[in-house]
Amino acid sequence: MTDLPTPRGTLTPDRPLADLTWLRVGGPADWLFLPADEADLAAFLTALRADIPVFPIGVGSNLIVRDGGIRGVVIRLGRGFNGIEIVDTRVRAGAAALDAHVARKAAEAGLDLTFLRTIPGAIGGAVTMNAGCYGSYVADVLVEIRGITRAGEALMLPAEALNLGYRHADIPEGFVITEATFEAPQGDPAALAARMDDQLAKRDATQPTKDRTAGSTFRNPAGFSSTGAADDSHELKAWTLIDEAGLRGATLGRAQMNPKHPNFLTNTGGATAAELEALGEEVRKRVFQNTGITLEWEIKRVGEPTGK
Repeated sequence: MTDLPTPRGTLTPDRPLADLTWLRVGGPADWLFLPADEADLAAFLTALRADIPVFPIGVGSNLIVRDGGIRGVVIRLGRGFNGIEIVDTRVRAGAAALDAHVARKAAEAGLDLTFLRTIPGAIGGAVTMNAGCYGSYVADVLVEIRGITRAGEALMLPAEALNLGYRHADIPEGFVITEATFEAPQGDPAALAARMDDQLAKRDATQPTKDRTAGSTFRNPAGFSSTGAADDSHELKAWTLIDEAGLRGATLGRAQMNPKHPNFLTNTGGATAAELEALGEEVRKRVFQNTGITLEWEIKRVGEPTGK
């Protein structure tokens, strides 16, 4: 196996990734690197051979790692990257800070990032996907991101450079986001806390939060997230199209489209990545046959389908 630079953080060869994703599937990474801090990450990438690919992951909330695993180095940011600093109306959060934690800390300071409270995952992934719900998106509040390039250079990128769109951001290849800065609207802490409680109750009533899922499986063809408002249209929502195609509760092996919310691909216990992806593709095929609409994956699927 290729010699790699020696970091201060943890570098593990042939590390299975299933336990690092919410769906609990996936083969091994050639290497899993947990950098100690940003300087450690930069030094490692500077010294890493240019032909070795890198793939950053967060908490794996929006990820199917295929059963053959990932070639190259998977970089997972942990404790050295989860700080949250608040100055006036600016919130600076490490890429590994959980979205829900950032929302709570901001609310305590009278700043409104409440839409992040019900979004699974960490800030790095939220930026990468321009995460949003209830009519608000990362794009509405993001000022800039900081990260390390594949060549090991620290770089600040303004929000405008990312071309943020629905579930989309232009992140340079191999770029590892280390922190993001938000400009948040002000609000009353008690009112913000109450709003988050209401959002959580709404989510728990409609989504299978206790099951093994990766959040929404497919993007809404409407091109926007649920607003949560009483007049929210469900016509071009992914879950509606799946439901109308008769696929609520559909199974393939141990993979299932959740009976509670059919846009949540679910590992009912012991599913393989291949089963989950195949069920998702079958749903796409059936919805297209039923409506002429092609559902686009929201869950990221990465790695090799079988062994190396």
